[in-house]
Amino acid sequence: MDLTLTVRPAHPGDLGALDALLARAYPRLLARDYPPSVMVTALPLISRANPELLYCGTYFVAEDAEGVIVGAGGWTRKRYRHSGDVRHVVTSERHTRRGIGRAILERTIATARDAGLAQLDCAATRTAAPFYRALGFTGDREYLLELRPGITFPAIEMRRPL
Repeated sequence: MDLTLTVRPAHPGDLGALDALLARAYPRLLARDYPPSVMVTALPLISRANPELLYCGTYFVAEDAEGVIVGAGGWTRKRYRHSGDVRHVVTSERHTRRGIGRAILERTIATARDAGLAQLDCAATRTAAPFYRALGFTGDREYLLELRPGITFPAIEMRRPL
């Protein structure tokens, strides 16, 4: 079955739908690559949408034909002007491997390039690293991303020149 998608900039009214998507998807998608001890501390922090992203214009949602948000992600500029960070990418756990993540990342890459960025950096999950590699990201150094003091999450440092 084909999935008709519309990718658009997120807006503040998307907060509830994004929170619900993250709360459903992350526990299911990340469980095979992270032990319960990591999931129990990290999920409450990563499974909530960052409201600031909904105002930036470079964070996108993918909607299906019925207007249901089935994916999200985008980028923000770093302090040094020619680099950005990939931010909070998620695909519905019921719609993986259907082009949603690719559509969002292609939009992310294109808009970052159009904005004059030379590189995108990414703190990939173990689960998502193969996806990012397929889209031209490189790097495999695992590190502990500090979510809050005393709470870390294993991530993989990746980057993609634009």
